[in-house]
Amino acid sequence: MERFYSTIVKKMSENLTVCTHSGSFHADEALACFLLKLLPTYKDAKIVRSRDKSVIEKSTVAVDVGAVYNFDKLRFDHHQSGFTETFDDKHDIKLSSAGLIYKHYGKDIIKQRLNSNDSVTELLYQKLYDNIIEELDGVDNGVERYPSDIKPKYQSSSSISARVGHLNPGWNEPQDDEIVNKQFDKAMELMGQYFLDRLDYYGKSWLPCRSIVENALENRKQVHSSGEILILDMFCPWKDHLFTLEQEKDIKTPIKFVLFEDTSGQWRISAVGINLHSFTLRLPLPEEWRGKRDEELSQISGIEGCVFAHANGFIGGNKTREGALLMAIKTLNQSPKTLLE
Repeated sequence: MERFYSTIVKKMSENLTVCTHSGSFHADEALACFLLKLLPTYKDAKIVRSRDKSVIEKSTVAVDVGAVYNFDKLRFDHHQSGFTETFDDKHDIKLSSAGLIYKHYGKDIIKQRLNSNDSVTELLYQKLYDNIIEELDGVDNGVERYPSDIKPKYQSSSSISARVGHLNPGWNEPQDDEIVNKQFDKAMELMGQYFLDRLDYYGKSWLPCRSIVENALENRKQVHSSGEILILDMFCPWKDHLFTLEQEKDIKTPIKFVLFEDTSGQWRISAVGINLHSFTLRLPLPEEWRGKRDEELSQISGIEGCVFAHANGFIGGNKTREGALLMAIKTLNQSPKTLLE
């Protein structure tokens, strides 16, 4: 009897359809379809690509097609006049089909993948939107990342949206539905693996770093009276968490240096940027140190055990924790004014 019911349920799920538009495809609907198929309800649903109104109306779910957004009716288009939906009141970019599906089902997908509690799920839900989904929303809605009168210094043609675009057949190649649909399947897989990779990274690698950085922040005055130097208990990707925690904790004097032990047992001193995405530093290592190594650097700095100072002043090394700390303290003492003061 149990086997009978499971067979019925499977057949019912196989009769479900997710409709998206035919023709050239984009990253947003490729991810939207993949996300839906992560859910138990739609894992066996058939993907249909069509612009035919009757096909759209008969589908279980419609994404990026149909000119209707109605969650109760499982309609998730964003192209229609009057559509203004955003992720929340803190974001002003209108959602694409990927954003719509993520907004409604993202938490369920995160919990299912990571077995996370509500607070962790919420944190990851926001992080994944900010770092993955919002980019897709912006690209699909034609939102420029910076003012159009600024000329880029180089071309960027390898973004995830561009890579999906490259999967479309060329203008001088066959365009029949079978070929395009096979390419769309590749696009779904590309976007899906990208999303799951990032979800696993943020859940299993990024998130555990937060407590390490938070602990270093709490103990910073014990490291140096300025409170501008952090020492991590162990190395981790700290930058993202540092900027977030500085804001959350309303830290008035920004952190200038983060120290940590590297895999060889030596110590690194890393200068903090003015923000997460900038190469400009709050306080670089002294100019006379930059590009110098070993004994020469030790003589110039007056600090034993120096290993190197990068030519751009963003990182340096010392054989010991004490030596790396002295490098940070001497830099602070030599530079009474920083870019943030």
